[in-house]
Amino acid sequence: MALAAAIAGLSILIIGDSHLSQPSYLMSSLHDDLQRQGAKVHSIGVCGVQPYDWTVSKPGSCGSAERIGNKPAVVSPGTRARTTAVAQLIKAEHPDLVLIVLGDTMAAYRQDDFPMNWVWQQVTALTGAISATGTRCAWVGPAWGQEGGQYGKTYARAETVSRFLATNVAPCTFIDSLEMSARGQWSTIDGQHFNASGYRAWGGAIAKAVARLPLAPATGAARP
Repeated sequence: MALAAAIAGLSILIIGDSHLSQPSYLMSSLHDDLQRQGAKVHSIGVCGVQPYDWTVSKPGSCGSAERIGNKPAVVSPGTRARTTAVAQLIKAEHPDLVLIVLGDTMAAYRQDDFPMNWVWQQVTALTGAISATGTRCAWVGPAWGQEGGQYGKTYARAETVSRFLATNVAPCTFIDSLEMSARGQWSTIDGQHFNASGYRAWGGAIAKAVARLPLAPATGAARP
């Protein structure tokens, strides 16, 4: 089956952090790539949020963006940015798939130790909220980026986060971004956020990974 045909007709809700909070980030590349394959896409990114923040309505710290279908993204400044509980979004939209893009905000790059227990609580809060609706989900882990920069990113911690998510996001399917490029291959503006070519490459690779998931149209669980 061709990749495009694999997700044609699917309704996909994408939620995440700052990698989706600017129109030129994954809000453009990933959103557009999925739509070109025939999916119906709604993307929401809120800068600085953690997984638990998507189980409630909570203000973001540094802006947000939202895009529905072919409409341009609507950007909100930090004072107006906030999440919407994923259960509320699922009830309203009945997506076939919830795609989560979260990893860097949990990594605690500048801390000596990875806060494993806290991250587990964050992750299971969100997967539990989605699982309770019966909706399929996939979780996109962090990409390599470049070491250093504004957030102190390290390859070792990115690998730790990725390995942790791979074994703890069930029943969501884990999508490993580290397999999509070599270390430092995609240039960044601050070590963590990519430039335009990097986001195009990452978005395209995620879209291909989504197309390989065992999905079929019109399977969204919360449908009436």
